[in-house]
Amino acid sequence: MTTRRLATRLAGLTMGWLMLTGLQAPAKAPAPLSLWRLDCGEFLINDYNAFFSDTYQYRPGPKRLVSSCYLIRHGDRYLLWDAGLPGELVGNPQTTPQQTMSLRISIRDQLAQIGVKPEQIEFLGISHYHLDHIGQAADFPGARLVIGAADLATLKGADNAFIQPRRIKPWLDGDPGRIVAAQGDVDFFRDGRVVMLEMPGHTAGHYALLVRLDSGPVLLSGDLYHFREQVEHRGVPPFNHDRADTLASMDRYDRMAKNLRARSIIQHEPADVGLLPAFPQAAH
Repeated sequence: MTTRRLATRLAGLTMGWLMLTGLQAPAKAPAPLSLWRLDCGEFLINDYNAFFSDTYQYRPGPKRLVSSCYLIRHGDRYLLWDAGLPGELVGNPQTTPQQTMSLRISIRDQLAQIGVKPEQIEFLGISHYHLDHIGQAADFPGARLVIGAADLATLKGADNAFIQPRRIKPWLDGDPGRIVAAQGDVDFFRDGRVVMLEMPGHTAGHYALLVRLDSGPVLLSGDLYHFREQVEHRGVPPFNHDRADTLASMDRYDRMAKNLRARSIIQHEPADVGLLPAFPQAAH
């Protein structure tokens, strides 16, 4: 074999090897991931023992809770997790026999502070149908709504003080293709880094959220837990949809937090606000 023919054959073998092993192109770098905590309201519960325990676990008396929403940026794509108390509460607190609800600033105004427009929100992920988690949803009508199938069915079939279908009216009246009725876990960006976790019990279609930041995984509780004492005592509110499902979901959540060594953030716990950077800073 001549030197030229040998060189040509070796070049061909080398090219074939590169094609087979994928070495001809570097792997695509993962999209940068960022997480912001948004202020979505506050509650003063008049008697949190009666409100949050079906076993009389806590001493009677008032308790302050917060309402938290979260913005996730995946490359140049955005997900809003939960939509907080209704915008009409800004500067106009509402008091009932059970609680006082207040809102200092809207989600849209907070997003404006970091240069994010409502139309940039691609996904609106909802942990469950309660008013303090869908209150400002209609401010983001261009987003794809992702909500548990059972919770969506509840919103379509009831209308009262705490179940308000009008809060998701843009989707109920619009293109049904803009709604994802979730069953099972939902991987938003199909890379395992932002995953909506099916954890029923608080409501039939309740979800939590896993965000795998470079600094470490973060778990957002939805309303699986409302405050830290609940974690230790496995406290189940009397208004939960299913007690056994709640306890099973708590077990899954806690095991996941341990196995992933994740920061667990209880969305209504005031002390957990400090587990993420103060807005407008983001966690990465």
